[in-house]
Amino acid sequence: MKRPVVVITGGANGIGRCLCETYLDEGYDVAILDQDEEACAELIAQVSKKENLYVECGDVSLEQVDQRFIDEVIHRFGRLDILIHNAGIGHNASLFERPIEAFDRVMAVNVRGAYLMSSLCAPYLGLANPGRIILMASTRALMSEPNTEPYSASKGAIVSLTHSLAVSLGPRVLVNAVSPGWIEVSEWQKESRRSTPVHREIDRMQHPAGRVGTPHDIARVCLFLTAPENSFITGTNLVVDGGMTIKMMYAPDDES
Repeated sequence: MKRPVVVITGGANGIGRCLCETYLDEGYDVAILDQDEEACAELIAQVSKKENLYVECGDVSLEQVDQRFIDEVIHRFGRLDILIHNAGIGHNASLFERPIEAFDRVMAVNVRGAYLMSSLCAPYLGLANPGRIILMASTRALMSEPNTEPYSASKGAIVSLTHSLAVSLGPRVLVNAVSPGWIEVSEWQKESRRSTPVHREIDRMQHPAGRVGTPHDIARVCLFLTAPENSFITGTNLVVDGGMTIKMMYAPDDES
């Protein structure tokens, strides 16, 4: 029997890199599309199951890049079972100083890329069993910090795109979003950007779960959503944040 095949965009760094290694360990063939050439080269060099991995460096917002990539995935592996659109960028700057091109670029990668990859993968998904699409949203779709408008807007769009695709593609394809909260990815970056995280007690305690999240937390959720037996979940946005977004925050008391 052929191994199931998962496509992961933005799969060479951070959460995507963890997803790549997790699905390889679970017996999948994995295809990665990522625009970071350095990270792609490191992934190819360091992963142990090279025969089950295909990596292409390219811009997920470009239709011709995505089409060429999916064509090669089908040529190499002969099937496609899961798409995880994890690629995402942000641009933190003042609303009054940010060029509109920066806003457009974030929306192109995060939202246009999700739409393009979903539309190109959908014809191959669910041919035998229900296919799966996971779009990586964020708790920033629900709450914000200052100067994050492009990222927050794009993740809100991802949540809406998720339920729209779920209705359009069901029941052949099940579509869900995952919204990570604070996920510490320092140890999952390419070597030139890798670091050891240091968390304060207040960082841990602002999460009701008592800790900051890890990429493995997101990978386990994706495995759950893409497991064949979990076929009654679609159109949802699963928040994975250790409870951070449900905890009320108060200004510190100035009285001594």
